[in-house]
Amino acid sequence: MIRKADRPRRPLYDADERARRDATPWTLVQGILAPLQFLVFAISLGLVLKTLSTGEGAFAANLSVVVKTLVLYAIMITGSIWEKAVFGRYLFAPAFYWEDMVSMLVLALHTAYLAALATGALDTAGLMVLALAAYASYAVNAAQFVLKLRAARLQATPSRLVAGAAR
Repeated sequence: MIRKADRPRRPLYDADERARRDATPWTLVQGILAPLQFLVFAISLGLVLKTLSTGEGAFAANLSVVVKTLVLYAIMITGSIWEKAVFGRYLFAPAFYWEDMVSMLVLALHTAYLAALATGALDTAGLMVLALAAYASYAVNAAQFVLKLRAARLQATPSRLVAGAAR
């Protein structure tokens, strides 16, 4: 009986997908937006935690969550364009299916925050807790992508070594 762990895994990118990934300008856009989003997240997280612990700085915390959400929307839109360029579909390409699924939760929570802020549906503490839930989902999603891309790099390394040795 072959265990799942013993079966070879399909590489994240086949040769054509890798070529499309390397050729599209959207790869660079994602490479810029991802660390930018993380930086905005880290700053905003500090502001949200400060507001929750001291009750001060709500305006700055709210503004930072709005900025984080706008950066999230930008990376989701450009990421969908990237996915279409590389895999031929805007979302839920098999290679990134679960990352895209969790991204939907991330989008939903960030959008719920914007709606609650705009309508006054939650007080400051409620908004900050909702922001933390959105940020926790973002952290899980970011970890998914980092692990996926690390695995792709590790899968690509042996083929590069073989190609380099053949020269």
